[in-house]
Amino acid sequence: MKRTLITGAAGFLGSHLVKKFLNEGHYVIGMDNLITGSLKNIEEFQSNENFEFQNHDVSKFVEIDGALDYILHFASPASPIDYLKIPIQTLKVSSYGAHNLLGLAKEKSARIIVASTSEVYGDPLVHPQVEEYYGNVNPVGPRGVYDEAKRYMEAVTMAYNTYHGVETRIVRIFNTYGPKMRLNDGRVLPAFIGQALRGEDLTIFGDGSQTRSFCYVDDLVDGIHKLLMSDYSQPVNIGNPSEITISQFAEEIIKLTGTTQKVCYEDLPVNDPKQRKPDITKAQSILNWEPKVSREEGLKITYEYFKSLSVEELNKKEHNNFDKYILK
Repeated sequence: MKRTLITGAAGFLGSHLVKKFLNEGHYVIGMDNLITGSLKNIEEFQSNENFEFQNHDVSKFVEIDGALDYILHFASPASPIDYLKIPIQTLKVSSYGAHNLLGLAKEKSARIIVASTSEVYGDPLVHPQVEEYYGNVNPVGPRGVYDEAKRYMEAVTMAYNTYHGVETRIVRIFNTYGPKMRLNDGRVLPAFIGQALRGEDLTIFGDGSQTRSFCYVDDLVDGIHKLLMSDYSQPVNIGNPSEITISQFAEEIIKLTGTTQKVCYEDLPVNDPKQRKPDITKAQSILNWEPKVSREEGLKITYEYFKSLSVEELNKKEHNNFDKYILK
């Protein structure tokens, strides 16, 4: 039985990865310090004899007993609200944390995949974004703690690959959605659905012409698995190239929820990307991967999940006074 460590296991994406690798027959060690993750996301696995959970901060030394075949480093705050509330932790998890896990991969002769992001492209001057594009990032802007941490993580990952011969993989993740997202984490999809469910007007920052490309979580997890099992060590974009403006997306949410809310506009935050669309040519040619779930289908599933949340969860204001920083 393959033994796999997944960091960030109690988060949105991490918990879906836990499920995938358990279904693939792995023994999974889930690790999370729960700073943004939730034990509720992994409670369905607690009775599984092939799953164990460790409450640990990967920014500190990581030690695992026994052999390891794979490491998936997906621990990181993932929303702009988090970047602003915990900027130092955001920097540490993709620097110290990546260094610790790469060292563990070297020690265990394990293959490791690190979760990078479309944010390494910053506010892009190339569209759609190809892996060879170096990006347009402001290192001292409000998003810099996340963007630069991920860029550093890619650099240290390649250093371990070239200098130590560690088997590394780098996935650049574009906007992803699905069940187990935090409803009030500040990202546009849960923000819109949450506002609709609460009977609030939908808030667009900027004029709504900025674009995003949304990938359903099951498609993303499939792409991550295929990349990990491939022999390709350079960064690969994984996302859905179906591009939509934020204004169009707001109208889709209003139609989906059957609500009558209006759309209101506020100032665009600093360094907010104007365009997001992955070029997935490499994923298609190297991994034989492309997304299968349409946005219409994925949104219906996600909406039903959010509708099932309690009134307390629906009205929880995690971001307090940070509403104006809904950037992503």
